[in-house]
Amino acid sequence: MRRGILLLAVLSLLCAAPATAAEAPGAPGAVANWTPGDKDGFGTARPLASRVWFTLQGGELSEVYAPDLGTPSFRDLQFVVSDGRTFSQRETDVARHVTRLADPRSLMYRQVSSTRRWRLTKTYVTDPARAAVLVKVRFESLTGRPYRVYVLADPALSNTGDNDTASGTTAADATNASALATAPALRKTSVGYMGASDGWTDLRDDHTLDWAYDAASTPGNVVQTGATSLTGREGHRQLTLALGFAAKPDAAASVAGAALRRGFRGAARAYAAGWHRYLRRLERPRSAAGIKRLYDASLMVMAATEDKTFRGALIAAPSMPWVWGNIAGYSGPYHLVWSRDAYQVATAMLAAGDRAAANRAVSYLFGRQQQADGCFPQNSNLDGSPHWPNLQLDEVADPIVLSWQLRRFDAATWQHVKRAADCIVDKGPATQERWENMTGYSPASIAAEVAGLVCAAEIATRNGDTAAAARYLAVADERQQKIESWTLTTNGPLSGDPYYVRVTTDGNPNAGTTYETPDHGPVVDQRQVVDPSFLELARLGVKPAGSDAIRTTLPVVDRELGVDTPNGRFWHRFNFDGYGELPDGGPFGTAGNRGRLWPIFAGERGEYELLTGDTRAARGRLRSIAATANSGRLLPEQVWDDQPPPGYTPGEPTFSATPLGWTHAQLVRLAWSLDAGRPVEQPSVVARRYSR
Repeated sequence: MRRGILLLAVLSLLCAAPATAAEAPGAPGAVANWTPGDKDGFGTARPLASRVWFTLQGGELSEVYAPDLGTPSFRDLQFVVSDGRTFSQRETDVARHVTRLADPRSLMYRQVSSTRRWRLTKTYVTDPARAAVLVKVRFESLTGRPYRVYVLADPALSNTGDNDTASGTTAADATNASALATAPALRKTSVGYMGASDGWTDLRDDHTLDWAYDAASTPGNVVQTGATSLTGREGHRQLTLALGFAAKPDAAASVAGAALRRGFRGAARAYAAGWHRYLRRLERPRSAAGIKRLYDASLMVMAATEDKTFRGALIAAPSMPWVWGNIAGYSGPYHLVWSRDAYQVATAMLAAGDRAAANRAVSYLFGRQQQADGCFPQNSNLDGSPHWPNLQLDEVADPIVLSWQLRRFDAATWQHVKRAADCIVDKGPATQERWENMTGYSPASIAAEVAGLVCAAEIATRNGDTAAAARYLAVADERQQKIESWTLTTNGPLSGDPYYVRVTTDGNPNAGTTYETPDHGPVVDQRQVVDPSFLELARLGVKPAGSDAIRTTLPVVDRELGVDTPNGRFWHRFNFDGYGELPDGGPFGTAGNRGRLWPIFAGERGEYELLTGDTRAARGRLRSIAATANSGRLLPEQVWDDQPPPGYTPGEPTFSATPLGWTHAQLVRLAWSLDAGRPVEQPSVVARRYSR
């Protein structure tokens, strides 16, 4: 008779069921949630045939994306170690974890989980020839005793973990399938439903895998469990594991089997060689001399965020932090395509010498994401179809500026640029600004509008459309001249000097108009809220870096939003920002959240400091961004401020989206800007008109 207290009636039923039952009971199981968003590793092979991406978090393999970067199709895979009598330990629960690049010039990761009894070492690649993740596993007993090692695999096909079925080592839904295979082969397998008939529920009870369910035919949150040959003793220390993905179970099993037959060594050699070739053709800036490995990792991470089906589609992050990981059937917005984030990555890739990637990005934005009216959605699915429909005019301007930077002056590009510029003219200047939760007159957004229109005017002139060029320049000049009247307060409560506010809802920065701050924040006077993003005015060349308004705004932003940490100074997005964890570290999604510090602002400040001639300060900003990297050389969206939860350190990564492509892009672009002595992103055609 089973030991343990069974709290659910369904578990009582399970215990009464014979161990040889073929069909797993307890459907559909617990609701599936995604793993935390602060990833330690992220990788994929360079060839397009390998349409699979892995992530690592908390000592385990976390979400795997297949067949594209918009489709998480596997939740997690980890191991259970047991002595068969007195304990069973999931490695995510009890072990110490260290994740590092196994090869500093490829996205090959090694993950070590250890306790006082045992150590697991796992090395991850994807097979360059197919959609398979390969894991080389080494298990060591640190006590000299043999142990039993089980693998727990949780498929989550087609962006949901609640609609899968399983048979043996394969799982499927209506459109996708996965398969698990190992060499040596698994000794015993069982499938079940999370929290009801899964293998961990079985092992936790009496430390033996008693259940041997062959199938879970009712759609739900299925888990696959296998007893491996690993014991920790000589001859039973190593295992190769393959996860294959395809449209049907048989095909997925074939993919996994082919990957195993190729072997880990051959796949890993080809995997590493692909990344080595990529890095060899790109120069490294002199300014990255002290952060060579992080710089190389940043290039690879940015390249890995490009989808292999929809070329040029650059996602924001392979992650689903906080509330985005806990909505059934929806994994959140980070692996969508945002024109703004894509622009940040593309400009960094262009600076680094990967002109082809930047060209693919602008071709994607114009060819797939641009809408019939010339505008762009707030974000899109990988195929370009709108996801969130709001209009943010900086995201309309960014592809124009990128086209100018790439010298895309051909007639076909001009037709896209013309439609985008017309959208800016017709819809602006007020817009939803770049932090997505306020609409009005934003100095950062208007700076992007002006830059986009000036770049569009030059492209129009090169295509013989002088009338369009004159129109765009006239509107650009008007908005450039009115920025202060819309966004610079002279009577605000934060300073006796004029300063730019984050946004005015009415275009009157002295009116004291109130609004409710986003993410459950208070109702405030619009003059109380500032944002470091106003530096877009200088970085894009719309205002001189030394203008009085910029100089008097800087101390206000630094006092209100800047925080000095052991890793350097970083800034909040704006006063009363609520997009972050709760004070105790709990996830965003409820009232009382606190937005933390964003490393990207160190990069933007560094680019501004280059405009003022303060190269030394700009170099310090590069070091600050670099200091926020985790052990896997991934850069986060946010770091802890001066009020971290107990046990955490200011300046270290939070539980936000990691890696964030924008943060990696900011590090790469600032390094090249330091070499150039100026912001390499700044369009000279704009700066010549307004700030030089």
